[in-house]
Amino acid sequence: MKSRREVWRASAMALLLAAGFAGAGCRQDMHDAPRFNPLRVSDFYDDRRSARPLIEDTVPRGWLMADDAFATGKVNGQFVAELPVPLTLDLLKRGENRFNIYCSPCHSRTGNGDGIVVRRGFKQPPSYHDPRLRAQPIGYFFDVISHGFGQMPDYAAQIQPQDRWAIAAYVRALQVSRHANVADVPAADRPQLDAQPPPAGATKPSTEAPKEKEGAAR
Repeated sequence: MKSRREVWRASAMALLLAAGFAGAGCRQDMHDAPRFNPLRVSDFYDDRRSARPLIEDTVPRGWLMADDAFATGKVNGQFVAELPVPLTLDLLKRGENRFNIYCSPCHSRTGNGDGIVVRRGFKQPPSYHDPRLRAQPIGYFFDVISHGFGQMPDYAAQIQPQDRWAIAAYVRALQVSRHANVADVPAADRPQLDAQPPPAGATKPSTEAPKEKEGAAR
């Protein structure tokens, strides 16, 4: 008659063997998992294509553009005349930043069209201050950034829609600044027009109270 120890040892061995076979079976199932190799023929579907077409109106995550004015700069095929986003100082500052990075090499920082690339032989774009461009609705500039125009390539891949509107708003600000007068400035801001700019290299005076030297209060 087998001892209790031998019975226990035989049971443990059987469990280990069962676990080993089960693990090997699971691993083999993972290796042989049913799948389609890319673009291979499939007998499962009627059209014999393993790569299934996208469902109609599928939109990639984060790319839903439900607002036509914001996404295209047009409504019913016509360029929008007003910004589809709030006009704020932060928007203009962002537009200036993006403009100086992507646009000024050709258009210059003032919009005259004599940027550093043009001075080295690239075809000169028209000035933003040309009457024809001053008369264009703001959606026109968004569209040109999105799709390009003439020798200008599109910047849709480099500049997201929100930043395209920021640039368009800044371009409009450049146009207005060239032809604005004092009456266009809000009354509360007009005193700033007479303020003298600080000398070059001057530091802004500190408004903080001077700190006591260490040990002075001891």
